[in-house]
Amino acid sequence: MSIFISIAAYRDPRLWLTVADALEQAADPGALRFAVVDQSDAPAEPPAELARRAGAIHYLHLHHRFSRGPCWARSIAASYCQGEPYFLQVDAHMLFDRHWDRLLVEQLEALSARNPRAIVSTYPAPFELVDGQAVRRPLPGHALVLEPQPGVALGADSPVLAFRSRAVPARGALPGFHVGAGCLFTRSALIAEVPYDPWLYFHGEEQNLAVRAWTHGWDIHHVPDLPIYHLYHRGDGRPVHWAEGDDAARPTRWWDLERASQARLRALLYDNAYLGAYGLGRARSLQQFAEHSGIDYPNRICRAPD
Repeated sequence: MSIFISIAAYRDPRLWLTVADALEQAADPGALRFAVVDQSDAPAEPPAELARRAGAIHYLHLHHRFSRGPCWARSIAASYCQGEPYFLQVDAHMLFDRHWDRLLVEQLEALSARNPRAIVSTYPAPFELVDGQAVRRPLPGHALVLEPQPGVALGADSPVLAFRSRAVPARGALPGFHVGAGCLFTRSALIAEVPYDPWLYFHGEEQNLAVRAWTHGWDIHHVPDLPIYHLYHRGDGRPVHWAEGDDAARPTRWWDLERASQARLRALLYDNAYLGAYGLGRARSLQQFAEHSGIDYPNRICRAPD
């Protein structure tokens, strides 16, 4: 049962290290099919050894000067999906546990007994670079639950909220209402029903995806012992899309993209505007989402934790 893996990389020196570790740790590397959108100075084709081991590696290079942000790049990566049953979206700076693919499929299938529209997602446990070596920092027996940062509020002009992951002791999956865009595992049907919005920029990306998926009937879960790790600090030198040095040479500056993105997010979450395939679902309402999550977008109310 193949897994489609979407990776949107922005000038990331760990891109092929991430692909290599996913293959090295997989129970069935030949069942992994990657789509890599590499936004960098020059093309860096997949190393031959990785290409031989993977089921497929679809590689697209775009000069970072013409990048329009993470959501745009993720939408391009997702377009390479060819009906693989499972979908994994990760960042380009990740590590994996042994047989991570089998573990994720088993977790998802168990959750799908209640609702086949199941999503496993969070901000994963970290790994760190210690003297140049990657060191995993697992949290055994804990699920990382996503929730708004204490004290945050919905603004009049922007629905963007800051979220955090909180480690909670758990023996099984815990229900959620938010996703981590850099670590999301589900069935590929999600990207057909809830396609990535290429007109979003970055801020509010996860809220957009979580609310759209939930209103389409997808349940979000945070599972204990997730077998994926994320490099959070930027000690490896990777830049951000909105860095002034990169942005100055672009035909469209990041702030223009951000303003248009925020207007689109307001239309979706505050006004329940019709956005076609990129709009809300009909299986559940925004009012039901407010009851489930404590985040009432139309009334600008967020019951964040203390």
